[in-house]
Amino acid sequence: MNPMSKRTAIVVFVVFAFAYFLSTLIRAITATLSPTLTLEFALNARDLGLLAGGYFLGFSATQLPLGAWLDRFGPKKVILSFLGLAVLGCLAFAMATSFYALLAARVLCGVGVSACLMAPLTGYRRWFEAATLMRCNSWMLMTGALGMVAATLPVQWLMPLVGWRILFMGMGAMLLLSMALIAWQVPPWQLAAAPSDGSSAPKASYSEVWRHPYFRKMAAIGFFCYGGMVGIQTLWATPWLIKVTAFSPLEAATGMFWINVAMLVTYWAWGLANPWLAQRGYSAERLITFGLPFSFVVLAIIIGLGDTMASSAQALFVLYFMGCSFASLAQPAVGMAFPARLAGRALSAYNLLIFAGVFAVQWGIGLAVDGLKAMGLAERVAFQGAMSLFLLCCIGSYVYFLVVKSHNLKTS
Repeated sequence: MNPMSKRTAIVVFVVFAFAYFLSTLIRAITATLSPTLTLEFALNARDLGLLAGGYFLGFSATQLPLGAWLDRFGPKKVILSFLGLAVLGCLAFAMATSFYALLAARVLCGVGVSACLMAPLTGYRRWFEAATLMRCNSWMLMTGALGMVAATLPVQWLMPLVGWRILFMGMGAMLLLSMALIAWQVPPWQLAAAPSDGSSAPKASYSEVWRHPYFRKMAAIGFFCYGGMVGIQTLWATPWLIKVTAFSPLEAATGMFWINVAMLVTYWAWGLANPWLAQRGYSAERLITFGLPFSFVVLAIIIGLGDTMASSAQALFVLYFMGCSFASLAQPAVGMAFPARLAGRALSAYNLLIFAGVFAVQWGIGLAVDGLKAMGLAERVAFQGAMSLFLLCCIGSYVYFLVVKSHNLKTS
């Protein structure tokens, strides 16, 4: 496929970014709605974690077939097919009358938006150079952070006016608009050209991805550090602010608003810095090695301070998520470590690990909180204990990242 002109590349980025904005808005909205849904449906921590994690369960379930479909059919056809399911999921959530109906709709939403990042990244791998790909990845994440911003105070302000059901109907309508823009502006896909010597191209396979040392090296931090960050950001940060630091729901939504604004700026800065860093030999692996431990230190401080951290809670969570953003560099690095014919599979396989981690962390923390409370611990202490277990998993994944050797594939 021929490289795009600058104007076409910008338009394609914008229409893909709009769809990804909506996907992260749908992903993060349960954190803001958690007090309302908890009261209306009598949810406990385990139910709330499962409901939020249901999105990621549906998301993860599609990643392996998604990668093969992206390599074969291209980003445009695949994302349009999936977004139709997301529209149905939003409408089903808006009409749900029980916890299990909410959960089923949430899973369907996760399935429907599961191509919103992988589809553009697969296209960018073919259309853009390596430095531009790293920049686009960071700026897609910046757009995602904007969706998370929209899921905080704007949702909190709209709730008394229209209610959560109308909000989900509105998101379904915006998804339809994004489908129309993608159908209009994204170019059709062309299969990779056959080798010039007349031989047939090697058959693409997930086994090439799973067994490669570089993929394995990045797997654990993708699951626990990156997936865990998303899990905390899209669910457990808000209950922590309410249950541990005694914020009101509005104060918690305000705190998450500014936390997500800070992440938006962080990913924007990564997008600016990545080409400069790459030119000077700062690989994703090197940056992760020196930057990711900062997140462990900050999370330990958050856990240790507990209910005494009210005045500094927002700033500490900002620092924690900024430290975790180093792990986000692994995703495009995995995509570039494989040839273009395997880009969809490599990116989707890694995304599967990330969002399986999100589901495991969101539900796991909920199970741990309920379990520790059942042992007689106060709710605040139960939250601290659950988050401590999560921190230990993150540190273990980082140690694994350090000790496992890797060898990049030759990209082609």
